[in-house]
Amino acid sequence: MDFIMQNLPQALMVLGIIALIIEVAVLGLSTIILLFFGLSLLITGFSMSIGILPDSLTTALWSNTVVTAILAIGLWKPLKKMQNRVDTKAVTNDFAELTFTLDNDVTEQGLTTYNYSGISWKLKSEEAITAGTRVYVMKKDVGVMWVKPVSQ
Repeated sequence: MDFIMQNLPQALMVLGIIALIIEVAVLGLSTIILLFFGLSLLITGFSMSIGILPDSLTTALWSNTVVTAILAIGLWKPLKKMQNRVDTKAVTNDFAELTFTLDNDVTEQGLTTYNYSGISWKLKSEEAITAGTRVYVMKKDVGVMWVKPVSQ
C-alpha cells in the first residue's frame, strides 16, 4: 500500500488504462461507464503528475468523482448515439460468388435443397427455374439461399 501511495499518479494512470482496456477490448464499449471512469483516472493521474492537483487519496477520490460526472454528462448522448447507429447495408461474403447448376426445379416454396459446406440449404427463387439451369446466390436467409439464373 505504501508503494501505491508513493506513486499515486502513476497508479491512477495504470488503473485508468486497465479500465479502458476492459471497456474496449472485453466489453466492446457496451457499458460506457468504465470509459468515463478510466478517462477520469487518467486525467486525475496526469494532473497529479504535472502538479495541478496534490498527491493525496482524498484529492484522487474527489477528482475522479467530479471528472467522471463531467465526462458522463458531456459524452453520454454522443456515445449513446454512436452505439445505436445501425448499418443496414447488406453484407457480402463467400455466398456472393457462389454459382452452381440446379439438379431439380426451384420455386418460391423452397422444396428443393442444395448441400453446401456440410449444410442442406433450401433453395428459393422469385421465379420458377428448371433443373439444369446455372444459378447464382443473390441473397441468403437462415437456412435458405435465394437464387437467380446466371445471364448468358
